[in-house]
Order: sequence, then C-alpha cells, then structure tokens
Amino acid sequence: MAKAINISDAEWEVMRVLWAADGPRSAGDVVGAVAAPNGWSPRTVKTLLNRLVRKGALGFRAEGNRYHYFPKITRDVVVRTESRSFLSRVFGGAAGPMLAHFVNEAPLTPDEIRQLRELLERRERKGK
Repeated sequence: MAKAINISDAEWEVMRVLWAADGPRSAGDVVGAVAAPNGWSPRTVKTLLNRLVRKGALGFRAEGNRYHYFPKITRDVVVRTESRSFLSRVFGGAAGPMLAHFVNEAPLTPDEIRQLRELLERRERKGK
C-alpha cells in the first residue's frame, strides 16, 4: 500500500495537472497551467513542486536545466487519506452521519440517488 501523504489545497492544484497529464510535465508546463488561474507567481508554483517532491508525492527527472515532474502517488490514495482525515476531524470517524449530511445537503440527480441506493443495497447484501 502506498504511503499516506497529506497535501494542501494549493498542492492539490499542482497534483491535478500532473494526474491528468499523459506523462511527465516540465515545471514550465505546470506553471502555465496553474499560476495565472490562481494568481500565483512562477516561483510559488516551483515551491509547491519542490514541496511535493519532498513529501514523496512527485518524482522528477532532470534534462539539462529543465525538470520534468510526474506523480509518485495516485489520486485514489490521496483521496482515501484526505477522506479518512475529513471523516475523523468533522464527523468523529462516523461514516453514517457524514453520508446522511451529504445526502441531505448536496444537490443529487435522480441517477445519483439511484446509484447511491444500489451501492447501499450491495453493501447490505455483503453484510459489511
């Protein structure tokens, strides 16, 4: 199992770009994708890249004086870690109240409600 890594909101922006990429991306590519929409300087984005490398979320390869970054951890692993942290902090680890809250508060389409019902029924049949 991959190591749990906590990432900040700003780091999520950088990771989204790299998770969506079809291969390693240069620092310039990442800066181009996230700096302007977030009002960040290129230096800020490079700091975020370096922080993510230190945390083990990103790897890189050097090609001359250019660095190409790639994810070392999947989005699913980070989502799982963040979800557990949120559940623990906000709902004391109780999944039922969290699910009830989101079902009551989130706008859900009839198809999403059907999918949730199917998931719950499948879970009930498994006895977990």
